[in-house]
Amino acid sequence: MLAVVKTPRTSIRIKGKISNKLIEVLVSEYGKDVQLTRDADDELVDVFQTDWYKNTKKTMTPGTYMKIYRENRKMTQTELGRLLGGLPRQHVSNMENGVRPISKKIAMKLAKAFDVSVEKFIR
Repeated sequence: MLAVVKTPRTSIRIKGKISNKLIEVLVSEYGKDVQLTRDADDELVDVFQTDWYKNTKKTMTPGTYMKIYRENRKMTQTELGRLLGGLPRQHVSNMENGVRPISKKIAMKLAKAFDVSVEKFIR
């Protein structure tokens, strides 16, 4: 469900499951300016069964996982290189871009550093 309120000085947009009590408050405060829309596709879907997920999963490489986990931790390639035992930034970049393979030893260090399965970094 989507609730939208637009007045000259107020703009409120709420998405997701909205309680009836909140809707009542919005209507009592803003009256006819409240627009409620119920999305036709408000059904739960197992994302792991979608074509989008399956296609995305096929394109993932160990280097892609490495980059995603690094960026999620807000680490630079230089910082990750230090964490992996003093690897140069270019070495990390080459692993992320598939130019250089990720060794089993590095894969184990990555798994430990990011607290994930080592299989993410081995192909």
